[in-house]
Amino acid sequence: MDIEKLQFSPAYRLVSEDLRRRIVSGELQQGEALPTETELATGFGVHRSTIREALRQLEQDGLLRRDGKRLLAATPEHSALSQAAERALRMRQVSFLDVWQVASALEPLCAALAAPQITEDELAGLEDNLQRTRALLQAGGSPVEIDIEFQSLVAQATHNQALLLARGPISQLMLAGYAAIAPRLPQSGARLLEVHEQVTAALRRHDAVEAEAWTRKHLQDYRRGCEIAGLDMRLPIPPVG
Repeated sequence: MDIEKLQFSPAYRLVSEDLRRRIVSGELQQGEALPTETELATGFGVHRSTIREALRQLEQDGLLRRDGKRLLAATPEHSALSQAAERALRMRQVSFLDVWQVASALEPLCAALAAPQITEDELAGLEDNLQRTRALLQAGGSPVEIDIEFQSLVAQATHNQALLLARGPISQLMLAGYAAIAPRLPQSGARLLEVHEQVTAALRRHDAVEAEAWTRKHLQDYRRGCEIAGLDMRLPIPPVG
């Protein structure tokens, strides 16, 4: 008779999971203060050190935030979620090709969804990005970071929280690819600017078909750039640091 040993979770993890469930379900409302460590320890029947470790985990995950000495229930920031997912994807050794394939689906979708509803303020943000891109290229700078910013501005104009969360880590991983090929393709900046100008013009006309089509061209340019620069897209994206 084969018997497996019972697996027991540490007490701090059980406390953390219980509080996580309460926050995610809305039982603990966003901005609502948690009981004190002493009150939680009494309620859960554990030591304060156990409570402290559970709270530390939840704070790291963005489900708690500090307001003076109090801890409040919170919604994780997009940036924190994206960074965690990006690290996980790098650890799983996703390739440049993996990321490009996903971006080729998400980024054109962002452009198509943004077109019907983009606001004047959001268009002004894109125009400002274009002006800074022109100045950067004239000065001989790298357009890598400002390109990622442009794509993020388009995505934000979708007002689709699910899409923003899905593309966040992919966008950061695409940055690694741009950074790898940009120094080898100094001529790519002019093409990038042209595509961004065309996407912005299509969005200003609320033309979803053209905005999506030009975004697809941008992703195809990226792949051709990898080939010209000699970057093997089957290689895993290296971990940071």
